[in-house]
Amino acid sequence: MKKILSALMAGTMLFGSALAFAGCGGSNASSKADDTSKTESAAATADSATKDSATKDSAVNGELHMATNAAFPPYEYVDGQEIVGIDAEIAGLICDKLGYTLVIDDMEFDSIITAVQSGKADFGMAGMTVTDERLEAIDFTDTYTNAVQVIIVKEGDEKIKTKDDLKSAAIAVQKGTTGDLYVSDYEAEGATIERLSNGADAVLALTQGKVDAVVIDNEPAKAFVAQNQGLVILDEPFENEQYAICVAKGSELTQKINTALAELKNEGKIDEIINKYIKA
Repeated sequence: MKKILSALMAGTMLFGSALAFAGCGGSNASSKADDTSKTESAAATADSATKDSATKDSAVNGELHMATNAAFPPYEYVDGQEIVGIDAEIAGLICDKLGYTLVIDDMEFDSIITAVQSGKADFGMAGMTVTDERLEAIDFTDTYTNAVQVIIVKEGDEKIKTKDDLKSAAIAVQKGTTGDLYVSDYEAEGATIERLSNGADAVLALTQGKVDAVVIDNEPAKAFVAQNQGLVILDEPFENEQYAICVAKGSELTQKINTALAELKNEGKIDEIINKYIKA
């Protein structure tokens, strides 16, 4: 796999390595025609690269930027000085196939779509579910895995046993996620929603008794419950969904990523990565 550069943004430390480029000095007798030819050639190369990338400068340097929120284990999380997880590894293999180096930019979850729309990132991967609302703003690739939204409560809680019981509860979610979208419908029926920056903050609110439940993806939920004694996941799933990669509307990357994904699926690489992080 090519080297993955993790750029931890939004208040976190920036990691990765800077590449130093040294130019060779030419003869002072170089003709104007030669200079013009070199300039046109460089411009053509840059133009060709930018067609494959929303982040024009990075494309020229052979990079693709992935926007994520690295607080969603096992899909993406910080380990030491790099961002790792299912999405990070799949993105790395996709970039290998496309001939790019992957750079991961960490940001708030609800900033990912804006970053992709504006060209600050080439694509977004953060356990993102395909929804009609999101499709109005961005495109999605083919899906690469299925997921389940679940409900975390305190052990022994008699008030919340099914998702219908959330209609009068105080619920914590990570803002901008599908969990946030799903529980928004409950507000009209009396539920109180605490929209927090990440899943860890939502779980902390539950342990501190500030909310009655957390709605989040099953895999991060299992990690959070394992780390916090006294919490359990309800048996009844809250919602089934599919994860895909978001790209800018009309981007040529969509088909290119789909082709790479199809190859990785046929090679068994996607299942291999998922099974590495999620034990049966």
